[in-house]
Amino acid sequence: MRMETFEMDASTDAELAVETPKISAQNVDVFYGDLQALYDVSVDIPDRMVTAFIGPSGCGKSTFLRCINRMNDTIPICRVSGNITLDGEDIYDPDIDPVQLRAQVGMVFQKPNPFPKSIFDNVAYGPRIHGLAHDRTELEEIVEKALRRAALWDEVKDRLTTPGTGLSGGQQQRLCIARAIATRPEVLLMDEPCSALDPIATAQIEELIQELSSRFSVVIVTHSMQQAARVSQHTAFFHLGNLVEFGNTDDIFTRPLDGRTEAYITGRIG
Repeated sequence: MRMETFEMDASTDAELAVETPKISAQNVDVFYGDLQALYDVSVDIPDRMVTAFIGPSGCGKSTFLRCINRMNDTIPICRVSGNITLDGEDIYDPDIDPVQLRAQVGMVFQKPNPFPKSIFDNVAYGPRIHGLAHDRTELEEIVEKALRRAALWDEVKDRLTTPGTGLSGGQQQRLCIARAIATRPEVLLMDEPCSALDPIATAQIEELIQELSSRFSVVIVTHSMQQAARVSQHTAFFHLGNLVEFGNTDDIFTRPLDGRTEAYITGRIG
């Protein structure tokens, strides 16, 4: 994989090689008007693993996350250049429908944002608009499966018609995860999914992330280095719009190759 500020030795490079990356980014630049937010980012993200993006506030990690499902398209002054592929297909190709892309690349945001609908309708929303269910029975099966995978079914199965907004914060976030995976995505993006949650709810979400990575490629932005160390297998460190270092999580936290990574991990910058 391409590293922007140093060259890895051959053994490390072989260890990190992703034969068929799920997501591949090459030379990605992002501008908001005249302000450049990302500089020449290149990285390969593996399938069915958890990849964490870490770095100080404003370093570009969330900006890059939003490039992966083209959420930046919703910002008129934002411009993205370079190449990002999903399973080898250019997601910025003019023939790609961003709505269909976002069904493949689900997203969970920083604060739980359930729709003002019932628990059932929150999860059923995506399958309905994408035509994934042919009848009510099939829709019910999709909803139940998504809630089970989000570890929420047993807590809500007897109140599916009640508002999703009536759940606790941790339950709301798991509902949003169920909503995101109900469209059967291949990738799940998570932007600080635990920042608004208490420690117990955070532990539940982290356990869920580990379970979901057996079915999806999970990419999580987090300010918590401890969380990145707990849940991810690969970590990318961003600083001032640059991807400074990417590697196995254990190596990033114990044997960083770039001095800026070490300075961030030890608390000297950030």
